[in-house]
Amino acid sequence: MRWGMAIDLKSCVGCNSCTLACKVENATPPEIQWIRVMEKEEGKYPTAKRSFFPLRCNHCADPPCLTICPTGATYQRDDGIVLVDYKKCIGCGACMIGCPYQVRFKWENSQGYYSTGYTPFEEDGYARYEEGTCQKCTFCSHRLDQGLPPACVQTCPTRALTFGDLDDPDSEINQLLRARHSTRPREELGTQPSTFYLT
Repeated sequence: MRWGMAIDLKSCVGCNSCTLACKVENATPPEIQWIRVMEKEEGKYPTAKRSFFPLRCNHCADPPCLTICPTGATYQRDDGIVLVDYKKCIGCGACMIGCPYQVRFKWENSQGYYSTGYTPFEEDGYARYEEGTCQKCTFCSHRLDQGLPPACVQTCPTRALTFGDLDDPDSEINQLLRARHSTRPREELGTQPSTFYLT
């Protein structure tokens, strides 16, 4: 089994539901967004349009962030998900430099969303992390282990995100990849991303 995600760029409307769902599910600090939606304006009036491009960790089959990490804090599960062990991470940022997709973040500011201190939600959520360590999208591995889809996939109102087993030829994601043209980010690097963009 190897988990992967297909993102339908024709269906994404830039609502940022995926970003919000991720922040709520994973209680990420204010300055950190594990998935963010990039926006581009194309054309000229009266035919101008906007296109949207959700950007996240690609959970590469051959992740450079893993080989560059000096402490072994970055590791890969048998199902292909790349994770960070916050107890081993020393915050050196090598993985951030090694990642060609700029989707790793370092938690350097322990301030919450409000000047009055942490809310109960923040207190509970931030306890998962270590300040000064690097973090990234986990494909909601804790939800997958319970048989649930990633929060972003469950929340997307246009079903632009499809998640599934890349090793199963009959999975919904593989059916989509056979039916539609797709690209993977910076494939020429040989990282073998598990994220596909349907065009």
